[in-house]
Amino acid sequence: MKRLIVGLGEALWDVLPEGRKLGGAPANFAYHVSQFGLDSIAVSAVGNDDLGRETLAELDKKGLNYLMPTIEYPTGTVQVSLNDAGIPAYDIKEGVAWDNIPFLPEMEEIAKNARAVCFGSLAQRNDVSRATIHKFLESTPDDCLKIFDINLRQQFYTKEIITESISRADILKINDEELVLISRMFGYPGLDMENICWLILGKYNLKMIVLTCGTNGSYVFTPGNVSFQETPKVEVADTVGAGDSFTGSFCAALLKGMPIKEAHKLAVAVSAFVCTQNGAMPILPKSFTELS
Repeated sequence: MKRLIVGLGEALWDVLPEGRKLGGAPANFAYHVSQFGLDSIAVSAVGNDDLGRETLAELDKKGLNYLMPTIEYPTGTVQVSLNDAGIPAYDIKEGVAWDNIPFLPEMEEIAKNARAVCFGSLAQRNDVSRATIHKFLESTPDDCLKIFDINLRQQFYTKEIITESISRADILKINDEELVLISRMFGYPGLDMENICWLILGKYNLKMIVLTCGTNGSYVFTPGNVSFQETPKVEVADTVGAGDSFTGSFCAALLKGMPIKEAHKLAVAVSAFVCTQNGAMPILPKSFTELS
């Protein structure tokens, strides 16, 4: 079996006022990795319903590999409503298919051959999927790169889920708002962002921390070094999936042997491009994807 790069977790539809869009970080991540010519797969679950069938049809259209068993729970949806000022509020439906991802023999096979895996906190809100994610991570080979893209959403995380996930990861990806929440949770008052990152990096013996700060740039912390990149100013169409494209392209670049600083620079450029496009899965220009 080929060694695969895996996006593991939620598969869902964002139901927006203007219609619905396929979402979920794992599929976005796997899609962007695949654009760099690497073998990737999205692992989740869908319901035995029209939205489930539509999910698989959409992924087929994108040419994305997936392992998403059909189970007797509804396919995940997120209701997005806008207030008078146009500010969105999210209602992430519970008791859905991706809350109940079964650990199948085929999943174990994928795990045993995983070259890298990206997972988050949202898909661990329910015991069933959390147990599957843990079993998957435990089944990966020693050289598998494990990326915890934290993705804190609503109230769907606990200190236990976060500490367990960081301790199972090689790389933590986090944004500045999430870092503030984590520092309160871990009791790191009064420290600046950089010091908190150094502290977490050392405490959990991580290979790196990727910190994104929106328009204020992004950092990659590795033991004894830090890389900083400014965020390019672009005409934003929407920011959907920009973070996942950053993680996917950064992971792909690292696996292709690119130095961290160069991989960081590429990830910033890719996510800026994705912000200029509609939706989470635009086709990237070849100038990005044709790495030597």
